[in-house]
Amino acid sequence: MKTSEFLNYLNSGSIVKGGSEVHQHMHQLSQEAIKITTELNNSYHTPEEICKIFSRLIGKPVDETFRMFPPFYTDCGKNINIGKNVFINSCCCFQDQGGITINDGALIGHKAVLATLDHDFSPQNRQDMIPKPIVIGKNAWIGANVTILGGVTIGENAVVAAGAVVTKDVPANSIVVGVPAKVVKYINNKLEESA
Repeated sequence: MKTSEFLNYLNSGSIVKGGSEVHQHMHQLSQEAIKITTELNNSYHTPEEICKIFSRLIGKPVDETFRMFPPFYTDCGKNINIGKNVFINSCCCFQDQGGITINDGALIGHKAVLATLDHDFSPQNRQDMIPKPIVIGKNAWIGANVTILGGVTIGENAVVAAGAVVTKDVPANSIVVGVPAKVVKYINNKLEESA
């Protein structure tokens, strides 16, 4: 299976059956991701070198304005899309098979977890996986220790407070806090009820 076919399948939202050809390709890509992230994480690299290594990891060039503080972890890498002026802080974990898009100017805090795969709830199908994308809007700020689940879009300029667990879409210009994350106010200081 070609990686382009693999990504097209995952981006269609189709279930990945445990043991299938798609699942086997997922394992091959994870081995490549482990190799590249080990290189990234185990010695010092200049910002320019980090851009080159990260570009290899995701299979496409990142903009020269991209910045990251390693270590960084992912179990795929090939379904990450990064805009300009994006910053990813240290110890972040991305599970990107379902697709992660981080738009221009977004900031990702320490130890953020972006998880795009769910497993089937029924025990007999527990090995099956359901990919759902995550989209981080322009100029969004994801705080430290945040977890964002698959299928979630973070709106432009939104702020996700440290430690939040995001299970549903976050409106643009809002501030969300808690587990599960709820809107507490908007950037213009207008108080709002959570949806």
